[in-house]
Amino acid sequence: MNREYLRWYSPRLHREMELLIFGHAGAKVLMLPTREGRFFEYEQLGIVASLADKIKAGQLQLFCIEGMAGETFYSWWRHPGDRIRRHALFEDYVLSEVLPLMNARNPHDCTIIQGCSLGAFQAASLAFRHPHLFRKLVAFSGRYDLTLKVEHFDDLLGGYYDDDVYFRTPTHFLPNLPQGDHLDHLRRMEIVLAIGAEDPFLDNNRHLSQLLAEKGVAHQMFVWEGRAHRAGAWRRMAPLYI
Repeated sequence: MNREYLRWYSPRLHREMELLIFGHAGAKVLMLPTREGRFFEYEQLGIVASLADKIKAGQLQLFCIEGMAGETFYSWWRHPGDRIRRHALFEDYVLSEVLPLMNARNPHDCTIIQGCSLGAFQAASLAFRHPHLFRKLVAFSGRYDLTLKVEHFDDLLGGYYDDDVYFRTPTHFLPNLPQGDHLDHLRRMEIVLAIGAEDPFLDNNRHLSQLLAEKGVAHQMFVWEGRAHRAGAWRRMAPLYI
């Protein structure tokens, strides 16, 4: 299996950024890690290995990037407004640096965006706001409203709320999407949500599913037995849904 490491200085983030590429051809998969994960997390957790057959066959090419949660939503020393603004810069890095790199490396017309846990939120937030850029969204164990308090998961913005929060929270902005090109693109995108029956964010996933249905956006939601917010479940999900 082809494995390539890249590193460059991001002028948007003013820091070095790293990523790993697995594979040589096929649909491009942009993979966003969990809260504590780094660009090598999916390799360490065995998720890359679970997709090895598809990668070797030239069906998928994975681009595993840094998540930057420690500088954004989990940077408790920052004001919440600064946290969301730093996250907005991270999104700009993804859209303006990573996606062009992916397209330059691989001309395949299908781009998939995927994430687990916090990475699922980041993937969904980007895909739902820029559906013309992605053919498919695959989200495992996501919380799609970071202002919710669920079990031991706190409101990551401490009650702070502004337009940046609203427009990056799928369950907040989706109900107000008007008819038009944006919604048409969203309706053409393949959407897969997977969550465990005992996962803390099950109700939030059901709420997101309901909002999508109300907008006429076709999608699939899979509820796995037990608690699926863990690497073992994600390894089993990946070859089924990506």
